[in-house]
Amino acid sequence: MPHEHEHLHHEHGHGHGADTGSLRTALALIVVFLAVEIVAGLLASSLALLSDAAHMLSDAAALAVSLFAARLAARPASGSMTYGLGRAEILSAQANGLTMLVLGLLIVYGAIAHLASPPAVDGRVVLGVALAGIGVNLAAARVLHGGGAEQRSLNVEGSYRHILTDLYGFIATAISAGVIIATGFRRADAIASLLIAALMLHASAGLLRASMRVMMEAAPAGLDPERIGNTLAQQPVVTEVHDLHVWEVTSGFPALSAHVIVAAGQDCHEVRRGLSRLLEDQFGLAHSTLQVEHARAAQTPLQIETPAHEPASGA
Repeated sequence: MPHEHEHLHHEHGHGHGADTGSLRTALALIVVFLAVEIVAGLLASSLALLSDAAHMLSDAAALAVSLFAARLAARPASGSMTYGLGRAEILSAQANGLTMLVLGLLIVYGAIAHLASPPAVDGRVVLGVALAGIGVNLAAARVLHGGGAEQRSLNVEGSYRHILTDLYGFIATAISAGVIIATGFRRADAIASLLIAALMLHASAGLLRASMRVMMEAAPAGLDPERIGNTLAQQPVVTEVHDLHVWEVTSGFPALSAHVIVAAGQDCHEVRRGLSRLLEDQFGLAHSTLQVEHARAAQTPLQIETPAHEPASGA
C-alpha cells in the first residue's frame, strides 16, 4: 500500500540575529551596573543590595550563556544533528532556572540571619543605588522584551525573567531603604531580601517547568493533540488517525507526526498536501510528517466448499 511522508522545510525559529543583538546590549548594561552595586552594597552593609548584586551576577551569567546558546542555535543542521543545535537554547533556559533557584535559597538563608541580627544599613546609599538599578533594569528589560512573550525564544525568556525579577527586587530594595531612612527599622532590608528571593523562586519554577516540557517532548502549550487528531479524523476522506505525536523541537518550532488512513481509491498525495495545509493554517504546525495509507477495500466473505461425499457401495 502506498504511504507518504512529508517534511515541510521552513524557516523555523525566531530570528537568532535579533536575539544575539538584544542579549549583547542587555549584558553590557548589567555588567557595568553590577560592579557599582557590589561596591555600594559593601560600603552600605546592605544585604538587600548584595542580594540584588548576586541576582545581577546571575543575570550576567544567564545573559552570557543565553548569548552563547543563541549562537549555537543559529548554526544550520548538519551531520547527525538533523535538527541543528536548537535545543542548546532549552539547556540555557534550564541553567537560568537552576541558577535562580540556588541563589533564591541562599538569599533566604542570609535574610533569616539578618532578621535575627540586623546590621546597620546606610539607607541613603541603598536608595540611590536601588533607584539607579531600576533604571538599568528597565532599559535591559525593554531591550529583551521584543514583540512579546509569544515571540521570544525560551532562551531569551529565561534572561528576560532574570531581568524582570531583578527590577522588582530593586523596587523592593528602594522601598526598604525609604523605610530605614524614615523610621530606622533596619530589618526592612532583610524583609526586602526575602521578597526578592520569593520572586526569584517563583520565576525559577516557571522557567524550569517550561524548559522541562520541551525536554520531555510534551505538546507545546496551546496545542491540544486530541483536538488536532479529531480535526484530522473529521475530514471527509479520512477514516482513521493514529500514532499521533505533537512535540516541540525547540521554542518556536512545533512538530507533528501521524499515521492517517484514507478511503480506498483516494489520492494519497493530494490528501497529504491538504492535511498539511490544514495543520499549518489552523494550528501553526508548519513541520508535519504524515504517513498516509489506503483503507482495505471491502472483501467478500471467504467461502470454502467441501466435496460431496459419495454414498458407500454395498458389499
